[in-house]
Amino acid sequence: MPLPSALREALLAHDQLALIEHFGRLNMEDGNRLLADLASLDLPLLARAREDTRSGTTPAAAQIAPPPVIVRGANPAADREATSLGEQALRNGRVAAFVVAGGQGTRLGHPGPKGTYPATPVRGKPLFQVFSEKILAASRRYRSRIPFLVMTSPENHEETQSFFAQHHHFGLREEDLRFFSQGTMPAIDDRGQLILASQTSLFRSPDGHGGSLRALQASGVLAWLEKEGIDLISYFQVDNPLVNPVDPLFLGYHEQSGSEFSAKSVWKRNAGEKVGVFVDVQGKTRVIEYSDLPAELREAKDPAGRLKLGAGSVAIHVIGRPFIEALTTGDLRLPFHAARKDIPAYRDGASVAPIKGTKFETFVFDAMPLARRTMVMLVPREDEFAPIKNREGEDSPETSRRAQADQFARWLEAAGFVVPRDDQGNAPAGLEISPLVADGPEALRSLGSRIGAVRDGLCLE
Repeated sequence: MPLPSALREALLAHDQLALIEHFGRLNMEDGNRLLADLASLDLPLLARAREDTRSGTTPAAAQIAPPPVIVRGANPAADREATSLGEQALRNGRVAAFVVAGGQGTRLGHPGPKGTYPATPVRGKPLFQVFSEKILAASRRYRSRIPFLVMTSPENHEETQSFFAQHHHFGLREEDLRFFSQGTMPAIDDRGQLILASQTSLFRSPDGHGGSLRALQASGVLAWLEKEGIDLISYFQVDNPLVNPVDPLFLGYHEQSGSEFSAKSVWKRNAGEKVGVFVDVQGKTRVIEYSDLPAELREAKDPAGRLKLGAGSVAIHVIGRPFIEALTTGDLRLPFHAARKDIPAYRDGASVAPIKGTKFETFVFDAMPLARRTMVMLVPREDEFAPIKNREGEDSPETSRRAQADQFARWLEAAGFVVPRDDQGNAPAGLEISPLVADGPEALRSLGSRIGAVRDGLCLE
């Protein structure tokens, strides 16, 4: 089947000779199927991605310094003022929560979207329920609607929507939920040729968490937020049950500083922890990935023996809606990064063993140096970050459930209740407090006799 002349010229201009040859071997039916798949192919965007990845973006070591940060708890009076500002934004209906939830639970041995993974210590509530109940509790406290934006992927979009529907949206109003899928990018082989997934389709992979901003715009959600008067988007990723989806303190400091893009940070466990770090480069705050940070900087200590660059990135942000609009419709843009992967391919009429290829993705934190003002808030890891990433070891279900139980124990003790601890100081693992019951010590104090004695465990629903 012959290629349409305009598409043939575009493919020739981008040196995609292998695809042209493949198309020429197809019958009419298969050719039309491949044409339908190619309708969404953005060759100029692919060319831009390739150009981005050819030019290095890591600054010289001499340009890298620790960034300015606000430390939660260092100035209680300032924290109270910021909290008041954030609470006012919530009462005024200016805030939406936004979870990036395109991943599957494959690495955890879980069949389904990662947001459906059972995460809590006692009830085993799925991650989606944890976030939804926190958002519902905040909407009740501030007597305002807080929309919940859920970015899926083509792989899990339908299943995610069905999961929420089956659970009656976890108490949230259906009209306050927005589901939309992230974009994808084609991949190329070592010759720069597009990789086929089948005879009639290209291989495509998710375009990275930075693609969440493009997806907000492309889905129409950004325009809907503007119509609803929402200008603060509280962003987080799906694997962290300790996250506060709409933290008034964080929102308040974002407002107070005039920031367009704000980030939470936790101090790295050690120099070898594989997380990106916040740095200052010539007056601009940005994140440098662990693998891109020069070894001498990664290990560098200050006179007190603390890491010089220890402010780790945990993918919790507040982003101004107008700034996202500038990124997705204006001259600003996020750079692409390359990832060398084994990619299943289709060649010469048959599927072949995975080949080495290049995927392209963008990172949401690359928006920081593009913003006029930014803010980084350093928070205690034990209160805000216990991701479920690995089946075993660090950042596993076991460590996350333990961190959740420990947080509940600290709340109970701060509220005046006695929590039994073992010889190593560990609280009972069977502690769980629903966000709809309490979100901290102050709320627990008001429950009084309802709590009773804490022995081997406690579950408050």
